[in-house]
Amino acid sequence: MRDEAIESGDQSATATKWVYSFGGDGTEGNASLRNLLGGKGANLAEMARIGLPVPPGFTVSTEVCNWFYANDRQYPADLTSQVDEALQRLEGSLGKRFGDPSDPLLLSVRSGARASMPGMMDTVLNLGLNDETVEGLAAITGNKRFAYDSYRRFIQMYCDVVLGVDNGLFEDELETVKRDSGHRLDTDLTAEDWAEVLRRYKALVADALDEPFPQDPRAQLWGAMGAVFGSWMNQRAITYRRLHGLPADWGTAVNVQAMVFGNRGDDCATGVAFTRDPATGENVFYGEYLVNAQGEDVVAGTRTPQHITLEAREAAGADLPSMEEVMPDLYRELADIRLTLENHYAEMQDLEFTVESGTLYILQTRTGKRTATAALKIAVDMANEGLISQEEAVRRVDPAALDQLLHPMLDPDAEREVLAKGLPASPGAVSGKIVMSADEAERLTELGERVILVRDETSPEDIHGMHAAVGILTSRGGMTSHAAVVARGMGRACVAGAGELALNVKEGTLTARGRTLNTGDVITLDGATGDVMVGAVPTIEPELSGDFAVLMGWADRFRKLGIRTNAETPHDAKVAVSFGAEGIGLCRTEHMFFDADRIVNVRRMILAETPDESRAALAELLPLQRKDFADLFRIMAGKPVTIRLLDPPLHEFLPKTDQDMADVAEAAGVGVASVRARVIQLAESNPMLGHRGCRLGITHPEIYETQARAIFEAAVEVGGADQDPVTAEIMIPLAFSKAELDLLKKVIASAAEEVEAQSGVTLNYHVGTMVELPRAALRAGELAETAEFFSFGTNDLTQTTFGISRDDSASFLLEYERLGVIEGDPFVTIDQSGVGELVQIAMERGRAARPDLNLGICGEHGGDPASIRFCHEIGLDYVSCSPYRVPIARLAAAQAALSLDEGRLGSA
Repeated sequence: MRDEAIESGDQSATATKWVYSFGGDGTEGNASLRNLLGGKGANLAEMARIGLPVPPGFTVSTEVCNWFYANDRQYPADLTSQVDEALQRLEGSLGKRFGDPSDPLLLSVRSGARASMPGMMDTVLNLGLNDETVEGLAAITGNKRFAYDSYRRFIQMYCDVVLGVDNGLFEDELETVKRDSGHRLDTDLTAEDWAEVLRRYKALVADALDEPFPQDPRAQLWGAMGAVFGSWMNQRAITYRRLHGLPADWGTAVNVQAMVFGNRGDDCATGVAFTRDPATGENVFYGEYLVNAQGEDVVAGTRTPQHITLEAREAAGADLPSMEEVMPDLYRELADIRLTLENHYAEMQDLEFTVESGTLYILQTRTGKRTATAALKIAVDMANEGLISQEEAVRRVDPAALDQLLHPMLDPDAEREVLAKGLPASPGAVSGKIVMSADEAERLTELGERVILVRDETSPEDIHGMHAAVGILTSRGGMTSHAAVVARGMGRACVAGAGELALNVKEGTLTARGRTLNTGDVITLDGATGDVMVGAVPTIEPELSGDFAVLMGWADRFRKLGIRTNAETPHDAKVAVSFGAEGIGLCRTEHMFFDADRIVNVRRMILAETPDESRAALAELLPLQRKDFADLFRIMAGKPVTIRLLDPPLHEFLPKTDQDMADVAEAAGVGVASVRARVIQLAESNPMLGHRGCRLGITHPEIYETQARAIFEAAVEVGGADQDPVTAEIMIPLAFSKAELDLLKKVIASAAEEVEAQSGVTLNYHVGTMVELPRAALRAGELAETAEFFSFGTNDLTQTTFGISRDDSASFLLEYERLGVIEGDPFVTIDQSGVGELVQIAMERGRAARPDLNLGICGEHGGDPASIRFCHEIGLDYVSCSPYRVPIARLAAAQAALSLDEGRLGSA
């Protein structure tokens, strides 16, 4: 009934309940109604139900917000009567009347979505004050100064939030009065001073609006409620929802609550507290308070907040007394409430409180925001304390937040000057000198310098410079661009697609926002936010606690998906194993060829005009490849290693400079003119869809034959009698037909037979394919007759399904998201309805042909928690991701398994 009324705009739906009271004479909601009452309203009702001292009030539901926007900012016809009824109930429970000039009931009006959005929407306090009620408040409290201060706060806040009068105008008037009266702080002003402030404020309003400040309390209430609903669609709220993936149709509730005052005198106070330390997770009471203040004073910075506990004050070396010292009885009551809340919610709480004339009130509780370190410790500690289960502990930690634990972070207290903003492509915070070439990055690093490689975009030829640099910055490219993928694999901080940067490589300058820097100047990258900053910003090194290992151990017990890594260097493989990788799901052999001692022979091989010329170059590469594979097999110690045979878009390998061409000509014993002519002959207009992948292996079978031989010889070398047996999985890339696989499987089998004959060792290997073309997915049944495993290369499968280049899409995908064309970047989180359906089709048809077909995913989606959940749900065997995302994948896979199990129990 409720949803039907909202969607139809049917004003006759009088049976719909829009308003829910809490506290006082009865409570109508509870914590389970978060979607309807918002987080704040649901928690206020819940606290009232368990007997905590909550000022009474009522919540106007999120469904009114949805109605408001669906009906041209109008309200349901029966909302007025329901608000009036709730207001009368509130008046009855407190013995006060709203608008009574002698003893007025004053209200706060706050937002409250189902997910916390701190500071994103609007609040109005002290509502109900006017020229008459302020005198009643002064008389009943015996404190004119307090009453006038409360009224001026209300005028200032209401004008800013509801009437749209610039807040700075009021601040200017206040500063004028303080200057004229010889006072420095707001707290120094007398009642007479505040009366003068009020006079100035009201004159300012009349001048700005051509009418006096609103005096009718009910008109004030409806104005404030409308402003809160209106703030759901303000720009900062829209941006916050986009960044945190919150739907616009959730709406916000409005919470109307009786005011309690922490600024009536020295027996009053206000504060914010956490039931555990939100920075470290330590089980200590943490927070701040102020005597004789309202909540805004604690966060405004106009006064120095004081510690709640004596222990915290002494640890900080602070002079101002703690609440534990100033108000010991109230502190003990608050400490008891801390335990009550944490035990009731079984979660760390962030609570706001006020003391009015010696009485404590709790104004709000919510799940507390925390660092990744704190999240880990709190989850493990609460499980060990028996407050939550190990399963719940695993659910509690955001997998993406683990990035904070694996990479350096910016010191949150450090000053910073942001030069530009790009995409947060690979986490970590680093500072270094600007360099604009990979060779220079390597040279300076060898001299002990820390450098950041700055390019319009990177290519595989930059790999040595990317490895040498502490961070990578590009002006083009997206979250799955070459720079982003390689940086994540190496654990380097990376900001990609910073389009406002203008690079002049010839001059060695970098310009943005009117500021020009030169090569050699120091910049700082924050790969977690995409910020590029001028100068060196201090960082904090992460520390992996024992809690990390404990939680990962629990996660491994619950997950069903295997977790492998994408790695082709010993360093990456060792890092991945240390993080718990269960094998290599993607070894990109082309990445092994960009070292200076290899690239010339690779180019000789590609530019060769005859098989003999090609084999001569390959003969130089075979021992190097054999050593590469042997190193990986040793590190993996019997774990599966999936090796993708060479898949180079030719443009990435062809020599570009005169010096490159001269080097190839010298190594091949031919003239530079011959090399140049061959380069022109091999040039392609669309190399990403050109002569690459298995097409190269079919036209030049000697390439895959040599690679297969290197793999098998390495397996024989490493897999001796006293060693772990080698499990080699050889992956044929970019196939779209069974015929391609048949041709190349014969080449691989032939190489295996030769090595077995020479060594007397029986090899354990499997041949599969990388499914990265829509046709391959659709013909998966035929491919599985030859392939023993599928690995879904979802980077290319996304490109070929959408017809979008991942390197060029950043320029328009954000606009597509804003307009609702797509829900998110399909290169970050797998597109389930398109790419995902192709994966499912390939799975079903592949396993129909080969029931024991092993299935995994090795694109960048393998490290994305939402994509991992999808992989679990459809029944893949494993995911493979960059080394530094292995812990994220382990945790996300466990959460996916627990979520699916929970769903099955719920539907049973």
